[in-house]
Amino acid sequence: QVRLLESGGGLVQAGGSLRLSCVASGRTFNAQDMAWFRQAPGKDREFVAAINWRGDMTTYLDSVKGRFTISRDNAKNTEYLQMNSLKPEDTATYYCAVSKGYSGTGAPAYTRVEEYYGWGQGTHVTVSS
Repeated sequence: QVRLLESGGGLVQAGGSLRLSCVASGRTFNAQDMAWFRQAPGKDREFVAAINWRGDMTTYLDSVKGRFTISRDNAKNTEYLQMNSLKPEDTATYYCAVSKGYSGTGAPAYTRVEEYYGWGQGTHVTVSS
């Protein structure tokens, strides 16, 4: 059983920054991708970013490329999402998750909600204009 706990959300003005963290417990999954998703009110949960198990390959949603950076520290069972140049459209609840499959040493191969598990309660981000 894996448990994921997100933190770091809050209220920020447009152009500001936040750093989200996700701590995993219950089992180790160093061989699997980890990802961030987000869900705005009234919308479906969408993929934001993923990172492979070695932490050297990443995949991003086009609208966050160049602004968000995903990273992980396997020794701490923690992944991060550094969010810069935030926009009001980034407002959402952000969730971390672990992939069901294995991308190996390549770029993360999984971007769909059903390809992940271990959803936490999320951390809310509000970006004011």
